[in-house]
Amino acid sequence: MKHLYSVLFFLFSLITFSQIQHCGYDFTSYIVVNVHENGISENPKELKITIVTENGVEVINVNNIYSWNKGNEPMVFTQNYLVSKEGEKERYFFPYAKDNYFISVANTFPADNFSIKIEDTNGIYKTQTIPLQSFNLYVLCSSENEKQSRQFGPRTNRPIEVILERN
Repeated sequence: MKHLYSVLFFLFSLITFSQIQHCGYDFTSYIVVNVHENGISENPKELKITIVTENGVEVINVNNIYSWNKGNEPMVFTQNYLVSKEGEKERYFFPYAKDNYFISVANTFPADNFSIKIEDTNGIYKTQTIPLQSFNLYVLCSSENEKQSRQFGPRTNRPIEVILERN
């Protein structure tokens, strides 16, 4: 009888877990920043965009607490880039953004506790600090999107729009 219960439990577990659909972005969200001058659609190169605390200190991803990659390093955005193979249509590495800047974060990332700091390494543009909010996350798995769509207020999966000012 013990064996029968063990077999039934095993079969029930198999059936239950085999029906769970997974998304390629499970446990991951993105923050996307569309940063440009007024009237210009291109994002300038050589900007340094980092996640900072309320005091302007760079956030360190200690033991991958905020992101699954680049552990124990500052949380710095990357500019999206084109990837292609010969004979194929060009596409962006992160397909949900164009030449924007982006960073991968865990779904549990507490966006409301941080800001983004935008600095121009060439000194052309003024430095800006913009508070983050939970709706700034690109939540890419369908179950999370469904949950977000039932909520009122600003929607997810939109880049943070930043207009640069010249020095």
